[in-house]
Amino acid sequence: MIRNKFIVVEGIEGAGKTTASIYIKNILRDIGIRNVISVREPGSTELAEEIRYLVKKNFSHDLITINTELLLMYAARTQLIESIVKPQLKKGYWIIGDRHYFSSYAYQGIFSKSIKKKISVLQSIFFGSFKPGLTFFLDISPCTSIKRIKKRKVLDRIEMKNIKFFSKVRLEYLKLVNKYSNCITINAERKKDEVHKEIKTKLYTWIKNYE
Repeated sequence: MIRNKFIVVEGIEGAGKTTASIYIKNILRDIGIRNVISVREPGSTELAEEIRYLVKKNFSHDLITINTELLLMYAARTQLIESIVKPQLKKGYWIIGDRHYFSSYAYQGIFSKSIKKKISVLQSIFFGSFKPGLTFFLDISPCTSIKRIKKRKVLDRIEMKNIKFFSKVRLEYLKLVNKYSNCITINAERKKDEVHKEIKTKLYTWIKNYE
């Protein structure tokens, strides 16, 4: 099992990843862990935030190809991991990440086996054996995802995808999290307090067994 202080929250749109990430950070601070940094993918560096804008933008006459999207995501990811995550982990900081490499398998990998192979190659080249110490997957149905997304004022390119797309993404996530012992699936269909209560319980157990 990978043991480091990099905790990631994954899930399809509307699962509550950002709220959960903030909650995890507060839990750590409540138990006396002050050196905590929150990051998001793509983003959290000046360059990566620009890439985030490009990935999410709806271009009128220049549709982003899946290979371009994948390379942009890995460019942003590499910038974040090399400039913030790894250096701060070495200093003893805890890192809370809103998405990581599971997202590439789930969002870009669903298009073909060849894309999945490319992801594996990119992952191996740039990160080797580096992986999060713990991953929470917030699981919601595609119907719930669409319902929550529609409440937002403006939708980006990814959020405008249809229910068939999010169904495939969710299934890919489930395949991934079931492969690893350091992944915890949380039923995020429930009320926020119930979801957070389970996250807290699971996190406490993981921290207790960290050493």
